[in-house]
Amino acid sequence: MAKIIRTEPNAIMSKVVEYHGFVFTQGMVARDLERDLKGQTRDILEQLDSVLEEHGTDSSRLLQAQIWLKDMNDRAEFNTLWQEWLPEGEAPARACVQAVLADPRMLVEVMLITTK
Repeated sequence: MAKIIRTEPNAIMSKVVEYHGFVFTQGMVARDLERDLKGQTRDILEQLDSVLEEHGTDSSRLLQAQIWLKDMNDRAEFNTLWQEWLPEGEAPARACVQAVLADPRMLVEVMLITTK
């Protein structure tokens, strides 16, 4: 039986779960919620780079992304940063929706599935 690796688990979730070479992240939000959309997005992408590296993978191995925006009017600005972060030609399957997030200061949340 393959081992399930859980990174920073708590009572309700793990930051990352790795199983059979697949890496599933929690929904990542900015650490500083006072930042604007660009600042929050850059922070989230930095966090994702870090956890993917910890699990032996990177943004070139993305399979799926789920993105929640507080305001869908921010989609174009988010997409600009997203495209800068993604390696060319390596875009994952993706959903991007407007949502009410857990804290009204949260402007964006991103969750990934990747492989090693």
